Amino acid sequence: MSRVGRNPVKVPAGVTVTVAGQQVTAKGKLGQLSMVLNRDIKPELEGDKVWVRPLDESKRTRMAWGMYRNMIRNIVTGVSTGYTVGLEINGVGYRAAVQGKNLNLQLGYSHEVQFPIPEGITIKCDKPTTISISGADKQKVGQVAAVIRSYRKPEPYKGKGIKYDTETVRRKEGKKK
Repeated sequence: MSRVGRNPVKVPAGVTVTVAGQQVTAKGKLGQLSMVLNRDIKPELEGDKVWVRPLDESKRTRMAWGMYRNMIRNIVTGVSTGYTVGLEINGVGYRAAVQGKNLNLQLGYSHEVQFPIPEGITIKCDKPTTISISGADKQKVGQVAAVIRSYRKPEPYKGKGIKYDTETVRRKEGKKK
């Protein structure tokens, strides 16, 4: 069983963390994020470290202990440095462009796909075939990237579609004559 909950979350300079009961709030240069912890977990702020302690030794509490510690680490990292996910578009005629508060995707359909950019998320298209999604909330950034990728997932024969920049598409050989 993992013991990641035993390690404290270090608060970097420029970030202020407040603990009020079960609510943990982090403020930084990229905004403010907060979360409410389970009643079986007790957060404590000691200097520039946030400790997460279980109130009992039940299996359910021990499972949640490390998860809540990592969620606190995610909000602290999010307000200080933020999170970025990159997407790549492969295919003839496939491209993306940001126009106002929408992301326009041309993915081989008879129409353009319009994706409204949510609040707190920044999307950039440096080239027509790359998309960079960034924001303070790790879950929101990952969800937006997953939704955009779902419009045209990469297919295994030619590799056409939208993929994460860290993803490797396993290619298949195709038909033989």
